Parts: sequence; structure tokens; C-alpha cells
Amino acid sequence: MNAPQIADPIFQIEGLSLFYGEAAALKEIGLHIPRRQVTAFIGPSGCGKSTLLRTLNRMNDLIDTVRIEGSIRMDGEEIYSPEVDAIELRRRVGMVFQAYNPFPKSIYENVVFGLRIAGVRNKSALDEAAERALTAAALWEEVKDRLRESALGLSGGQMQRLCIARAIAVNPEVILMDEPCSALDPTATARIEDLIFELKKDFTVIIVTHNLQQAARVADYTAFLYLGSLIEYDVTSIIFSRPREKRTEDYITGRFG
Repeated sequence: MNAPQIADPIFQIEGLSLFYGEAAALKEIGLHIPRRQVTAFIGPSGCGKSTLLRTLNRMNDLIDTVRIEGSIRMDGEEIYSPEVDAIELRRRVGMVFQAYNPFPKSIYENVVFGLRIAGVRNKSALDEAAERALTAAALWEEVKDRLRESALGLSGGQMQRLCIARAIAVNPEVILMDEPCSALDPTATARIEDLIFELKKDFTVIIVTHNLQQAARVADYTAFLYLGSLIEYDVTSIIFSRPREKRTEDYITGRFG
């Protein structure tokens, strides 16, 4: 497989295979993910997109039957090394899930939750972090007078942006997004897509999406997975206009998937 030359990758994935028991969910995956760009993982349901995404912050560690082979390096450091603290890794590599999941707390307490867990107690530091994160998530102007109200009173789109703010608040380097718009209406989806474009100024964004138009709109690079294998990985415009692999073309044009 031809792969793009990434000058400054934040992740280097080499020979990555993942097994649930004896069943292989990922097979010999190799790709380099660029820093402060948007990379999309696409492919039909069950192809390994979300599984691959979750290897990047070791969320799969939480599943008893998982076994991993190969290497994932972040800034040159093997993230599956015994010396790597998975909790600290997840601070550096934040995650936004498919179903927006605000805590049953105030808007403010949702945003600063990770900082409180990390031991931050200074009110001015928490206040500054909350405003910074909500501003970065394009939510500050909508909620700045409602910070003490329950987050559960927000709209779906606002809840998802709140979850993005919660991820941003702890100053990660990477934000993983697992189908972040699948439960949202078109207007809220457009807001999240605009936000993703802004976020890459400060963060590396990696998104799993079943929406091919969304991948084409927001991603700088796109990886197409099929049956646990990486079929093609390239600049998004190439994937969508002149893919090298017939399976990629067939999926992009709707012949299967």
C-alpha cells in the first residue's frame, strides 16, 4: 500500500494487530498520523475503525480478552510500554464519544471535572480553564450566564460541544472523536464540523465517521479500513477523487458498505 509521507507524525503505528480472544479485529495496520491535522477513519460497520481509534489512548485495555501485537509510538515513545501510565496517556489523548455523555452536574463542573481529578483546586485556575475550554468548543457565548445550571438542560449539539470542552480543558495534544455527529441533526452537525476545523489549529484530531461527506469536508487525511485491514491511506482529496485501490473506489461510490 502506498502511504503519504508525513513529515512530523504524532503517532507512528507499525504492524498493529488486535485480537478479541482468537478473533483478529485489526490486521497488520501501519500508518503515520500527522500532527495538528484532521485524520478520518472510514469504512463499513465492523471494519475496525473504532477499535483502531481506541488503541491510541489504550481504551481497549479495559476489555479483558484483548491482545495487541505491533507498535504504536506517540512522539517516539511506545505507548504500550509498561512504563507508560495509561491515565496520563488519556490526559494527553482525549476522547469524545458517539453518544454525548455529560455528567449530571453543572455545566461548569462538567468542564473542570478532569482538572479536579488531577488535583487542581485553585478557583481562578479552574475559572480560566473553563472559559478557555468553552470558548475553544464554541460554547462560551451560549452558556456563560448558565454555568451553574445542569448540563442536562442543554440541547444535543450543545451537550456534544460541552463534551469536547471537557476533553480540551485538561490540555490534551490529541482529540479522538468516535462518530461525534451521528446522534445530531444537520444544524448541530455543521457546528461540530466547523469546530473541528478550528480545533486543528491547536490539537491533532482523529475522527471515526460513517458519513463519507463529513470525512471529505473535515479531514486532511483519510484511512479506509475493511475487515480489519487498512486498505488505503492518503490525502483526503486523493482518497475521494482518485483512489488507488478498487475496494476504496467501490466503497466511496456506494457499491458496498
